[in-house]
Amino acid sequence: MFNRELVKGSTSLILLQLLVEKDMYGYEIVKEMEARSGHILQVKEGTLYPALHKLERQQYIEAYWQQPDKGPARKYYRITEIGKEILDEKTSEWQSFVRVIDKVIGRKGYDSV
Repeated sequence: MFNRELVKGSTSLILLQLLVEKDMYGYEIVKEMEARSGHILQVKEGTLYPALHKLERQQYIEAYWQQPDKGPARKYYRITEIGKEILDEKTSEWQSFVRVIDKVIGRKGYDSV
């Protein structure tokens, strides 16, 4: 498991990336994050929903309700055009950050990345 602060700092990037691929509801987001990370990233509701609500307030994502064939309606989230632009910025920033950290900790072979 990773330090909570590391996960917290990358949550918005992860959420935007998942939502650029397809609209999802909360539980689906949690399961997709777990699956893609080999069950290492396990985000709890107390972390997920405040992050989603923050992205909504920033107008990077929007929510809508959808009724499935069976069961109660689900609140889905989708990325907005502004969110797509922010995702591009955050992805570039993350990649630059990783390159710098790799240099600082002395990882070899990352100078040309």
